Amino acid sequence: MALSPSNTDADYDVVVIGSGVGGYTAAIRAGQLGLKTACIEGNSVLGGTCLNVGCIPSKALLHASELFDLARTKFEGFGIKVDPKLDLATMMDQKQASVDALGHGIKFLFRKYKVSRIDGWARLDGPGRIEVRKSDGGKAQITTRHVVIATGSVPAPLPGVTIDQARIVDSTGALKLSKIPKRLLIIGAGSIGLELGSVWRRLGAEVEVVEFLDHIIPGADTAIASACQKMLEKQGVAFRLSTRVLEATAHDAGVSVEVESLKDGVKASIEVDVVLVSVGRRPFVGDLGLETVNLVPDNRGFIPTQNFATSAPGIWAIGDVTAGPMLAHKAEDEGVACVETLAGLAGHVDYDIIPSVIYTSPEVAWVGLTEEQVKASGHPYKVGRFPFSANSRAKLQHEGEGFVRVISSTDDYRILGVHMIGPQVSEFIGEVCLAMEFHADSEDLARTCHPHPTRSEALRQAAMGVDGWATQT
Repeated sequence: MALSPSNTDADYDVVVIGSGVGGYTAAIRAGQLGLKTACIEGNSVLGGTCLNVGCIPSKALLHASELFDLARTKFEGFGIKVDPKLDLATMMDQKQASVDALGHGIKFLFRKYKVSRIDGWARLDGPGRIEVRKSDGGKAQITTRHVVIATGSVPAPLPGVTIDQARIVDSTGALKLSKIPKRLLIIGAGSIGLELGSVWRRLGAEVEVVEFLDHIIPGADTAIASACQKMLEKQGVAFRLSTRVLEATAHDAGVSVEVESLKDGVKASIEVDVVLVSVGRRPFVGDLGLETVNLVPDNRGFIPTQNFATSAPGIWAIGDVTAGPMLAHKAEDEGVACVETLAGLAGHVDYDIIPSVIYTSPEVAWVGLTEEQVKASGHPYKVGRFPFSANSRAKLQHEGEGFVRVISSTDDYRILGVHMIGPQVSEFIGEVCLAMEFHADSEDLARTCHPHPTRSEALRQAAMGVDGWATQT
C-alpha cells in the first residue's frame, strides 16, 4: 500500500476527526484495509449530527407521526376503528432508543475492525501531530501519518434571529420539543424545514413556512417542487413565499416575527408559539488548528480539496466540511473513497449521481439533472411521466398521490435525471442511481422486469413513457 507521507514512527496510520457518517465510515474502511486507525470524537455518543440530531431522530419522528396521522385520518377507511391518543413523551423515548441502539452499533463496528475511539476534541498541532483536549481538561498528543477531517456542519444562523432552543429553535431543538406548539413558524422551505414541519403538523400544530425564494425545495425539479407544495397545503401546511424575515423576538407568550414581502415590500408581523430556523447548514471547523498546517478555508468556510486531499501533505477532508451537497450518503461515499485513495487504491465518487430525498409524506426523491438544467444545456431530451394514481400497489394502499418523471436524452437515450414524488420513493431512487452508474438508458429501465404489484413499477412505466408505450396508463 502507498501510504505517504512516510512517518513510520507515528502512533497511527490514519486518524479520523469526527464520528459522523463520513467519519465513522472512513475509520471502518481504514480498519478493514488493515491500517492502524483511530477516530477522535468529543461527544459522548458516536454518530455525529446524522445519528444524534439529524437524519435518524427526524425519520423516527416522521414515521411515528405518520402512523398517528394515519390512525386518525385513514384507518377507518380500511375498516379499522380506533381512537388514537398522542403520548408525546413515549414518542420521544422511542426515538431516542433507536438513536442509542444505532450508536452502540457503531461501537461494535469499531471493535470489529480494530478502530480505536479517542474521547476528546482534536486540534492539529503541525504536520502529523494532533492535540486531544479531554473533557476533564487534560490533554494528549498523538501522531499519525494521515488525518481525515470529517467534522461535518452546523445549522446556519439568520441575522436578526437568535436561537434560544426554547421559543426559537434550530433543527436540534425542534427534535426535542416537550409539547406541541399551537402555532409553529418555519423559516426555510428546504428538506429540514419541510420534514420537521410535517412532524409537528401531523401532531396538531398549525404550521406556516416562510421562504425567501418564490418556490420550495431549492434545487429540485420545478414540477416536483410545485406538486409537493400543493400536497403539503392539502395537509394544512401554509406557505409564505418570496418573503424575507427581518427579525424574530421571543417573549413570554411566544415569538413575534417581522417579515417583508419581496414582491411589494409590504411588512407584516406574525405571532407564533415557536419558530424553527432551517435556512441551511454551514461547515464546522471550530478550533481545528488548520493554520498549523497552512490550511485556509474558502470564503464559505469549506476546506478546499482535490480528490479528498487538501494542500497540506497527509491532511484529507470529507463530508459537509468540503464543497458539495450536505448529505450523509455523500459523506459516506467520500469516507470510503478517501481512505482507499490514501491507501493507494482507486477511490472515486461520481458527484453527478448522488440522490436527494425529502422524507415528507408523500416522499420526494431525485437524482441527476432537473428539466430546467437540461433545457439550459440545449441537449435534446424527452420526458416519460407516470402517476401513482395508476399504480396498483399505491392505489390499494390509498397512496395514489404523486408521479415519476424520467428525463432521457433523445440521441442516445441516456438517463439525464429522474424525479419522483410519491409513496416510499426513497426506497427505489437507488435503482436509478445503479442504472446511471452502469450507463443504462431509459429503455433498459423500461425493459427490466419489476415485481407486481409494487410501487417501483411506476418507475418502469415512466421509463416506458419516454417512448410513449406505458402499458398502465
